[in-house]
Amino acid sequence: MTLAPQPYLNTRVSAMSERLLTSDQIAALCELSLPDLAERFGLEALLDEQLDRRTKSRAVKQALINTLLDELRVLIRPMNATEAGLVLAWGRKYALFNLKTLLRGQLYELDQSEISANLYELPAHVRLPQQELFRAEGVLELLRKLEQGPYSLIARQGREVFEQKREPFALEAALDQRYYGEMVRRLLQVSNQDGNELKQLLGAVLDRVGLLWLLRFRFSYGLSPSETYYQLVPSVRLLHRDRLLRLVNLETFDEILAALPEPLTSRLAGSTSLMEVQRRLGGHVTDEARRTLANGQSGVARALAYLILREHGVLALFSIVQGQLLGLPRELIEIAVEVSEPNCPADSLADAA
Repeated sequence: MTLAPQPYLNTRVSAMSERLLTSDQIAALCELSLPDLAERFGLEALLDEQLDRRTKSRAVKQALINTLLDELRVLIRPMNATEAGLVLAWGRKYALFNLKTLLRGQLYELDQSEISANLYELPAHVRLPQQELFRAEGVLELLRKLEQGPYSLIARQGREVFEQKREPFALEAALDQRYYGEMVRRLLQVSNQDGNELKQLLGAVLDRVGLLWLLRFRFSYGLSPSETYYQLVPSVRLLHRDRLLRLVNLETFDEILAALPEPLTSRLAGSTSLMEVQRRLGGHVTDEARRTLANGQSGVARALAYLILREHGVLALFSIVQGQLLGLPRELIEIAVEVSEPNCPADSLADAA
């Protein structure tokens, strides 16, 4: 399909959008019991008394990720190769999670059964060749095995960085950087209306990632401006290369927030911690996705907006389930899924994804 506005894809996205959860619906889910949640969302593992808490949690997250990736596969069917490649690049974050698990297993010499227990079972369109990677002897061999196929750029950059530095942190940062860099590369191959709307949407995603990484690396990890700048991925929207270079050389958290362009300045005004910035930026991305879904003309951009919002919803559902499995009070669960405001100061050194 190459003709805008891609009527079939737009119709499919509109129909699937009925599955999205609103804030009010997420709040209502916080009041349901685990059996009620299991029945409503088909999460049979929650009702299996033979499974321990950790196994139930893992099974639920696996089921929700499978739902998301199955919907991704449906949505890319009518897209051309360039468009599908971009949306697939977004969905490969879950393979990246598996890759990091395999690498940590090699780095810390973990038992294969322990590694396997922490891997997601992914569909073929985003799957790693895990059995082959299991047979690798060391991090470098594992990455070399991955250099054939769709993950070649990520694997090559990770291997080159690890050969130079031999640091787990540098390796994972390089993998994350290449993941977002690959999305930018594919985005720039899309033209016309699709490209413009996708730049607005993915630009908001990249702005969020860039600012969180900048603040985390500078103030949580204590990296120098030059070391921090080297780790960043310039956005195609607000936090482009020149602006990141100016921001990274500022000395304080507050100075960086004050120097941001609109609408980020207004959105983050009064933020006192990295955790609060993360929460507000997450709202900025979901607002942009809702705007694209409601008003966009590009079927591809609307499909990606749907997937971003769908992921937000299924992760909120998982947080509700996880909170109940851990016996947390409802007030904390509501804060975790952002339907209630936290009433205590957030840790300014909190990790941000």
